Amino acid sequence: MKVRGAYKLSNRGRAVGGYADPLARSSGLRSQRILDSLRNEILGGAGSSLRIRQVFESPREIFRLELELPEFCYQRTTLLDRDALEELLETDDVRQAVRDSQS
Repeated sequence: MKVRGAYKLSNRGRAVGGYADPLARSSGLRSQRILDSLRNEILGGAGSSLRIRQVFESPREIFRLELELPEFCYQRTTLLDRDALEELLETDDVRQAVRDSQS
């Protein structure tokens, strides 16, 4: 007879997806969702009111990305590090929208 409350936890102590900490894995997925959302908003028409500025240089480069959609009374401000910004700009359409907004 099995003792009540004694359960075997088979997943304890094992790394999931190469990460020992489940929070590290979920934060990586969260940052990818944020980048995908930014990419969709930029390509969806927010490219005309897009600004990227460097906020910090040391100890780590941080950039402020501002999207504005006046027709929806919507403004989005996101802080990105250098790696996330470069990943966002990998798409040619996004890079072109940034160039157009800088002109």
